[in-house]
Amino acid sequence: VAMKVITKIGFDVHMSFGKGWFRSPIVDKADARKDAHSNLLSKKETSNLYKIQFHNVKPELCLLYQMAQVQIRLHEDQDYPCEVVGSWNTWYGEQDQAVHLWRYRGGYPALTECLKKLNDNKEYGEFRKERAKMLVSRRNQLLLEFSFWNEPEPRPGPNVYEMRTYHLKPGTMIEWGNHWARAIRYRQENNEAVGGFFSQIGDLYVVHHLWAYESLLSREETRNSAWLKEGWDSNVYYTVPLIRSMESRIMIPTKSSPLQ
Repeated sequence: VAMKVITKIGFDVHMSFGKGWFRSPIVDKADARKDAHSNLLSKKETSNLYKIQFHNVKPELCLLYQMAQVQIRLHEDQDYPCEVVGSWNTWYGEQDQAVHLWRYRGGYPALTECLKKLNDNKEYGEFRKERAKMLVSRRNQLLLEFSFWNEPEPRPGPNVYEMRTYHLKPGTMIEWGNHWARAIRYRQENNEAVGGFFSQIGDLYVVHHLWAYESLLSREETRNSAWLKEGWDSNVYYTVPLIRSMESRIMIPTKSSPLQ
């Protein structure tokens, strides 16, 4: 009976560590069949939907691309139910790449409303035509945020950001969330945790962890310190087998990014 109650309430971050279904990865796999992982892992108190965009820019047009962006205008326009969480240029990783993270407060209805208004916006239509000339390729994903992660909020800089992307084996998202719901406490001391997301549309079973550091040296020191904490090694041991592939991007925020 107790297990059924826990399954219904899903991932409650206010549960005490070590109780209920946090104990056993076997239970995770059984409960994963009783509800969609999006319901079990995402925040219940909000209906935020996120969109992440990856724009691969022609190298000779990178500066022009940065000058032409309209994100901040949409962010400040109250008529559009969307906001820019952050915008970055990739420093290490895939070169000549811009990354934009959007938040839609209100979920899919807000996304639909925003897309309709943008389709009716002639100025934005002209901007998209010009932007297309600057790009080699582009892709996006719709994401939900993990219930146990911080909600991304504007922060002062300067910071360098790391986006660690994990492509998981199908069927392992609940188990991943189970381990990270405990492990995130090991990565909060320096306020480095910005946000954690998992994909809903686009490439599936993809997780993005976003971190902020004062410098690359600070990143190294912060990551090394995690290994000194009892329990962090267990998280790595149990989550590595869930991963098909992973990548790391070091990113620099644009001047207009709320995350500096």
